[in-house]
Amino acid sequence: MNEKVNELTVDELRNLISNVVQEKLDDMLEDVKLMLDSEYVNSIKEAREEYKQGKVTSIDDILST
Repeated sequence: MNEKVNELTVDELRNLISNVVQEKLDDMLEDVKLMLDSEYVNSIKEAREEYKQGKVTSIDDILST
């Protein structure tokens, strides 16, 4: 991306940075909440085990129905 911003005020830049940081913090907080949810963590473990055992359906099979 080679676009440049020429006419950005300090307040606009501050708001832009603040919004990006807030979005990232929200994403991280959501990740932490999910990691603390034992049912969610267990479902991931089960899904990984099923994948290792080959209990998967291809996307082509799903789309062709």
